[in-house]
This record gives sequence, C-alpha cells and structure tokens, in this order.
Amino acid sequence: MDKANKSIRCTVQQCANHCNCDDYCALDCITVGTHEANPTVDQCTDCMSFKRK
Repeated sequence: MDKANKSIRCTVQQCANHCNCDDYCALDCITVGTHEANPTVDQCTDCMSFKRK
C-alpha cells in the first residue's frame, strides 16, 4: 500500500496495511485493543487492524 495516513504512525513493516513509502499506516482508521484483563503498560495494547503480509 502506498497511501500514507499521516495521522497513524506505524513501523511494523510485516503488516499488510503498512505504507510502503514511509513509516505510516495506509488505513483510514485502526482499532487498538488489549490482550490483558487490566492493562497497565503500553506493551499490553495491540493493533487489532494488523494483517500479516
């Protein structure tokens, strides 16, 4: 994908939604979730819009 959404920074190049031209997501919006019952640090959050290339 080449359409950079300058509102969503992303460095995960293994994601199919990553903009190939820069460190941004190509989606219009993303969903952020958690894998913890009581998240307390940023490592507890996940990009639920991630799709493996």
